[in-house]
Amino acid sequence: MNALAKFEDLPFDLLPLVVQHVVRPAHLAVLCLVNQAFYAFAIRLLYERVFIYAWHREAKAKVIKLFRTLADYPHLAKLVQQLVIRDFPKALQSEEHDTILALCLSGVSNCVNLRACTWTRHGSLTSRVLETLVECPKLTELEINGQHNNFYDPRILPRFANLRKLSLIMPSGLVIDTLPNWIRSTQGNLRYLSLICKSSTRVTDGVLHDIAPFVPNLENFYLVGCPKVTHEGLWAVLSGVSSGMVGLGMEALSTAFDMATFSDRCTRAGTLSRMRSITLTVDEHTSLTVWQQHVLSLLASAPLQQFHISTVGGHVNHRLNDEFCKAIVTTHGSRLTRFSVHRMRMSIQAIADICARCIALQQLFIVVEQNDLDSLGPCLANAPSLRAVHVNRPLDFGSEDVSRQSYDKILGIARQCRPTVKQFGFNTRVFQVERSAVIEDDGSVRTEVTLAQYENPEIPEQFLVVRT
Repeated sequence: MNALAKFEDLPFDLLPLVVQHVVRPAHLAVLCLVNQAFYAFAIRLLYERVFIYAWHREAKAKVIKLFRTLADYPHLAKLVQQLVIRDFPKALQSEEHDTILALCLSGVSNCVNLRACTWTRHGSLTSRVLETLVECPKLTELEINGQHNNFYDPRILPRFANLRKLSLIMPSGLVIDTLPNWIRSTQGNLRYLSLICKSSTRVTDGVLHDIAPFVPNLENFYLVGCPKVTHEGLWAVLSGVSSGMVGLGMEALSTAFDMATFSDRCTRAGTLSRMRSITLTVDEHTSLTVWQQHVLSLLASAPLQQFHISTVGGHVNHRLNDEFCKAIVTTHGSRLTRFSVHRMRMSIQAIADICARCIALQQLFIVVEQNDLDSLGPCLANAPSLRAVHVNRPLDFGSEDVSRQSYDKILGIARQCRPTVKQFGFNTRVFQVERSAVIEDDGSVRTEVTLAQYENPEIPEQFLVVRT
């Protein structure tokens, strides 16, 4: 009998296919130490996307180590294509601050292939950092904290003229004032724009009218927490887009937003004939029955693949209507890959219908009543392509961490899902679903399902402020 093949006997061409499934940086670092062949493939994945999040252990110390590495080893810095800095050392002595800043500037300047940068830690983005990022020749995506006060000069921003994707978080008044000139400098190349505020009155219909002439090729537009934006301002932008929208987010906009008028205008102009993703919110003043009918009209001709809906803030009284869910599934079910509901109750019957008829569904984020949890497993088992599930309790029940009883409950639900499900979350926790073969005493083999620590360094989709 021939001997079993060993791992080293595998064709060299298969190695990249194996390595690409390793997502945890610590594991990639270990692969780099195996041999030169592993190093050649793993080192690129290790440095291609670099993330620093506030919840990482010793995140601030990791920032210093990261930029020291990028500054001292340019051949590694050249591999970085995406840089995500969501934490950064602050409150340092002057000498320490100058040392870290020098490392930072040197490290960033070595990232000659940097394509996307996220820098959102309040107070850490300075004029010198921005001036260094401007010199990165391949930078086309930028996400920054928009609170510039005493930290950076907004007049630098229009120098980022090669952007195709721009996200501003909590932009100050002066940054918003700079926005039309900044967007004009991109010369119509901008494809993605998101403005994330917190009930800010700075983003208005007037601002949107000002930027509208300069975004003819915009494909994705997301507004969060802009209570001075109505359908008039949003239509000013959308009506000037040449090819129609692909993704649209309207969260916590003006209570004067007229969904009927907006839906009618978009339908007549065919503005959403390419739209694959929609994000909507309703507030306590919304007449849900009427609003839902206008939304159905708005989406009727869209080739929708991702549907997101939630309430504004802590409002807990709205319930997603079964007939509304049914209508969404009837029209778009064959294409929907994500159905996301946050802070809104929905019935187990609606969930069952989504799982049964959305044959392409990969991600399902839902709010489930405690009494319905026992019925959830059989519903999820009917979803043939499902990969990720996240279950939230209704807001008025709280969102405490997962107790042992809840853990056992969701483990039982996960065991009823199809093998395609790789991720399962409950409230504030996200787990990886792992399956292993167990040989019984009688020689039979069964599959053991367990919930393991989430390893992917990126933020789970269901926790993102902007879901695209």
